[in-house]
Amino acid sequence: MNLVFYSGGDEKENQNLDRAFLELLAKKNPVVTFIPSSSYLSEQEFKSFVRHYSKFKITRFIHFPIDVPFDSILFNEVMRSDAIHLGGGNTFYFLNSLRKTKLLPKLKAFAQKGGLLTGLSAGAIMMTENIEMAGYPEFDRDENIVNVTNMTALNLVDFLFFPHFRNSARYDVVFKKYTRSSNKIIYACPDGAGIVIRDDEIRFVGKCYAFSAGHKFTIN
Repeated sequence: MNLVFYSGGDEKENQNLDRAFLELLAKKNPVVTFIPSSSYLSEQEFKSFVRHYSKFKITRFIHFPIDVPFDSILFNEVMRSDAIHLGGGNTFYFLNSLRKTKLLPKLKAFAQKGGLLTGLSAGAIMMTENIEMAGYPEFDRDENIVNVTNMTALNLVDFLFFPHFRNSARYDVVFKKYTRSSNKIIYACPDGAGIVIRDDEIRFVGKCYAFSAGHKFTIN
């Protein structure tokens, strides 16, 4: 699989992640689809997305909001994309829309068949087993505005991902506690940092942190 996990940040901060994205894309005249977490204000987000990636001579983009009706022709074009990017926003709302439209298994199959899947913040969390990190910790979480109870997401990797991480004691306390009572690894990345997966190889971009079995480790 080819995956890129963006935590957040501006264009300058994400230069190295963008470079990794382009290396994985490795195709002339690719088609890149942008799936926003919500259709609200997504036109502006899409314009920013196009403006940014046009700098890399990408010219073919698809805007695919999923919380409004769409037809099978557009959906089929999306599934033929070379890369699909999952946007940021409210993770619970995003998951609810993906589940209602039955897109979770379609996106999983896209990634497993070699399509390049990337995600920013909520979109990155969506690529993990579940979206528990969107509601944790209490002092830094998305609101579950649609009352999601089934947190299962794309389940493409065996770790949890926490974006926008700030290296401070209060995060350390809650993540150490969380991993003491579970067998999960949390990779926490500040803005500008992230994770690149190519086939079975995992690479960390920027300074990231791992929490496992009640311990914290610095990566890079």
